[in-house]
Amino acid sequence: MNITIVTIGKLKEKYLIQGINEYLKRLTAYAKVDIIELADEKAPENLSETEMEQVKQKEGERILAKLSDDVHVVALAIEGKMKSSEQLASDIENLATYGKSKIAFVIGGSLGLSKGVMKRANDTLSFSKMTFPHQLMRLILVEQVYRAFRIIRNEPYHK
Repeated sequence: MNITIVTIGKLKEKYLIQGINEYLKRLTAYAKVDIIELADEKAPENLSETEMEQVKQKEGERILAKLSDDVHVVALAIEGKMKSSEQLASDIENLATYGKSKIAFVIGGSLGLSKGVMKRANDTLSFSKMTFPHQLMRLILVEQVYRAFRIIRNEPYHK
């Protein structure tokens, strides 16, 4: 299985980088995982609705350029579907069973994802009704993908 995480913004926090790298190392037994970091648009605090849409549009164009036609796209969005770890594992397993060996999880910037990215998505995923920093979501996502593979393989998960 090939998993790509397409994300807006560079990760700077060492503690997040260390956590992500730990789960990426663990994931090598189950899947090939790549992270594609794309530049974020500069967005001052007091943007109008139109300006916010323009920022999301520009970031969305960068994201869409990295998604091939044969990849199953899962957009992380607050309005996405909430799933248990077991449901996520089942989704990943079903994709593999039915010949979808490429999955891309997409994490938008601080303003979210463009309409174009949401339209391209085959599925949506929300980890909570709460808003999390997109940098932290990257860590949470790789941990949940790792957990999903442990569930698929019926292996114990040690914290």
